[in-house]
Amino acid sequence: TAQETTKQDKSAEVRNITGCLSKGDDAGEFKVTANDGSTWEVKSKTVKLSPHVGHTVTVTGAVWHPDMHGAKEKAKETMDADAKEHGHLNVTKVEMVSDSCN
Repeated sequence: TAQETTKQDKSAEVRNITGCLSKGDDAGEFKVTANDGSTWEVKSKTVKLSPHVGHTVTVTGAVWHPDMHGAKEKAKETMDADAKEHGHLNVTKVEMVSDSCN
């Protein structure tokens, strides 16, 4: 049978993350600090993120470096329950939630 059931891998999924958007370390790179304390380095070739710096936004996109992200998440689950998630997201959609960050 060609159909195989694959275990849901948290590294490969599309994510919706809501948090405060700030400038990243490099040009064209931004950071979203989510309400749960996780941080996401975000970039996009399709939507403009710069007008939303300092806003609370919901970004939608695919995790990039998924192998690395998945490995880090799995290691964190076994080692440190208090560690905050840190990932990389290639944003395909941005929605403003609030014009300020809490």
